[in-house]
Amino acid sequence: MRTITLIPGDGIGPSVVEAAVRVVEATGVKINWDRVEAGMSALESSGHLLPARTINSIKKNRIALKGPLATPIGEGFSSVNVQLRKVFDLYMNFRPVKSFPGISPFKNVNILVFRENIEDFYAGEPQYVDIENTVAELTGTISYRNSYRFFYRAFNLARANKRRKITVGHKANIFKMYHGLFLDAARDVASQFPEIELREEIIDALCMKLVTDPTKFDCVAAPNVFGDILSDLCAGLVGGLGIAPGANYGDSTGIFEAVHGSAPDIEGKNVANPTAVILSAAMMLEHVGEVDAAYLIRSAIERIIEDKKFLTVELNPEGVGTIEMTDAIVEKVSSMQELRKRLSGVGRN
Repeated sequence: MRTITLIPGDGIGPSVVEAAVRVVEATGVKINWDRVEAGMSALESSGHLLPARTINSIKKNRIALKGPLATPIGEGFSSVNVQLRKVFDLYMNFRPVKSFPGISPFKNVNILVFRENIEDFYAGEPQYVDIENTVAELTGTISYRNSYRFFYRAFNLARANKRRKITVGHKANIFKMYHGLFLDAARDVASQFPEIELREEIIDALCMKLVTDPTKFDCVAAPNVFGDILSDLCAGLVGGLGIAPGANYGDSTGIFEAVHGSAPDIEGKNVANPTAVILSAAMMLEHVGEVDAAYLIRSAIERIIEDKKFLTVELNPEGVGTIEMTDAIVEKVSSMQELRKRLSGVGRN
């Protein structure tokens, strides 16, 4: 039995993570969940946003499923998500976005979004440069080494998913050395994957083309800041963050998460959409080799969304609660699992 770190998170986190746990268990995959805390819940119980117990659990298990985390507003507190990326060297954020009939603004969208995750301006230290604190500066860093390993992973994921094209968003026409270095790494890696076409698009033009006809894109990759923006833009193309799963990869660690926030305003109201974190759990299962279970979950969600009867209010104004939608997905996974067992026994003596 595999042990996986489970971080329920803040706000709606515990309810949607529990939904994901129930769905995973319905597939029959045996997992020992090591439950730990991070974010505001951890701060209240231990005085730390990211306790040592949580770090040690992830180090030991190498795989984690987590809910959305909140960070208190004010000086002295850095983002827990950023801390996790630094501690575990999670240099890639991977967000697949796929349209669902009936709820997505665009049809036939199926894009893999690759975001560099630990460099760029997000890794810089902002500071005021005048006595009156009226001028601030922030320095970003992009390295060839990190960009190279980011693209190497991106191209391997594209190959594993039978993709044929990666479009890199950049601003190398202005940031000539900064994004130029990022593109150099992309070109060098692309030369090792002749079956995958590398395309380069200036970021503003790329955004315009994505919202004009996203079906023309296969995979999209970008530096950290632009990648953050692009990943949310692409989620909007298929219906929003509530149906967008995500993963953070390092060389030895994977942390899987819904990309939406903790939504404290709807905490405890049984209205949160659990789809994103359940799909993130499916990504996690695929990552650890449970491909059939991941397929079951995705197929069940597609059928539940197509039916529209058991969707939360985010997806259907006349919808049901978080628990009721989870019940429907669990039932669908279980019935599909049972059907597969029966069919696999047909013709056997």
